Amino acid sequence: MSGLQGAVETAPVSRLHQQQSFDPADFEVPTGREEEWRFTPLRRLRSLHSDVGPGDGKVSVVADAGPGVAVERREHGDPGVGAAYVPADRVSARAFASFDEATVVTVPAGTESTEPVHVAFRGESPESAAFGHTVVQVGANARAVVVLEYSGSATFADNVELVVGDGASLVVVSQQTWNDDSVHLTHHHAQLGKDARMAHTAVTLGGGVVRMAPSVRYRGPGGDAELRGLYFADAGQHLEHRLFVDHAERNCRSRVSYKGALQGEGAHAVWIGDVVIRAQATGTDTYEYNRNLVLTDGTRVDSVPNLEILTGEVLGAGHASASGRLEDQHLFYLMARGIPFEEARKLVIRGFFGELIGQIEVPELRERIAAAIEGELS
Repeated sequence: MSGLQGAVETAPVSRLHQQQSFDPADFEVPTGREEEWRFTPLRRLRSLHSDVGPGDGKVSVVADAGPGVAVERREHGDPGVGAAYVPADRVSARAFASFDEATVVTVPAGTESTEPVHVAFRGESPESAAFGHTVVQVGANARAVVVLEYSGSATFADNVELVVGDGASLVVVSQQTWNDDSVHLTHHHAQLGKDARMAHTAVTLGGGVVRMAPSVRYRGPGGDAELRGLYFADAGQHLEHRLFVDHAERNCRSRVSYKGALQGEGAHAVWIGDVVIRAQATGTDTYEYNRNLVLTDGTRVDSVPNLEILTGEVLGAGHASASGRLEDQHLFYLMARGIPFEEARKLVIRGFFGELIGQIEVPELRERIAAAIEGELS
């Protein structure tokens, strides 16, 4: 079943005409030569990108929500599942075709949820593939915070739909703290209504291979999306974040800020930031930024910002990317004041991540993530 196509465009811009389908057979098996797969280690995906049959792996899902928020399980085929998102690659389509039950979080219109909704995914074994689907629906003028936590050992592919109604606000924090033997490929797709706001923060610290693809599509004017991320790649880890912001409505805003650090032989971080401003999206204000801190030899960073603009009537549009080692002058400044080298190094790295951690809207998560970064440094 093919997905809905957007408005006809005259310019041959890549992301405007990407293939979409719920059927994995509509996508060729990736070879690694495709632009969207050229950085991903396909041989380490345990056939998530190639096999079409269902897996028998197990990833448990436990949700905890406060008053006024409904959490339910819906079977595959429910009309409310997949209404806001059509897969754009083979793994995402396979995940949609293969899950049994979706976890659906509903925040009714006008509700102001006072407690974060926690959805915990825990893998029991990486031996067999598992698939999942999550839907977060925030009604008009509602407010909610959702925390997604991935842990344990798994070979897992899933899709997350984030539907934010007119005038609503949604905060999402997604933590990938998998064991080192895990492989996780996930798509987070947000649909923002008129004057809706979303802040999405990805924290990726664990997993052998993690590929996360957050995307945003505006369905009315005045939408505002903040996409933030921090990641720390150790020896042998492949951490990949591929973002896509589709400005299809006027007077919308987006900000993308991702920071990462790498240490150890074979650590690999990939960040791809695609922003499209369609012809009708006048008044767009967008900026994307990625910075990587290289702590040791033997690591690899790929950082590619892309900006496609089809109208000259924008408020602002830009991007920046930088990767490099610790600044010697920062270390020298601290060491000249009696701070030992290792402690000075930790202080500089804490400062590097500090601003992003400070923007996370859930205080207890800020403390936990800061502690996890400390663990990486030790």
